[in-house]
Amino acid sequence: MSDRAWAPEITDIGDKIAALTVSKAVELGDYLEEVHKIKPAAGGGGGPMVAAPVVVAEKAAEPTEFRVILEGFDPAKKINVIKVVREITGLGLKEAKDLVEGAPKPVKEGVSKEDAAKIEKQLTDGGGKASVKPM
Repeated sequence: MSDRAWAPEITDIGDKIAALTVSKAVELGDYLEEVHKIKPAAGGGGGPMVAAPVVVAEKAAEPTEFRVILEGFDPAKKINVIKVVREITGLGLKEAKDLVEGAPKPVKEGVSKEDAAKIEKQLTDGGGKASVKPM
């Protein structure tokens, strides 16, 4: 931290620039270029250098859809895992057996976080090893 005293108008502008989202920083750059004819420096040129605004990256949106993946299973509980997979997916016996034996495979996709957690628990309680991943 610097001991330097900054003028209030400088700290105000600097704080506002640092708080800009990516899209607003791009809009600011376009505004400065169009209205004030200030272009970002291309680097290494002989023209005046203009400081680029500091941009805080926008927070990534929280995922809303998840997939539950059967990672594996306890061989002693294979039949039970097949039953649980059939219950969750509505698949026939052969399709559920193929899914279980082909693990790791997605069991359910496009479900909420809460539903994914419930399905993961069903699979785990039934003898499977499952994970939840965002879509």
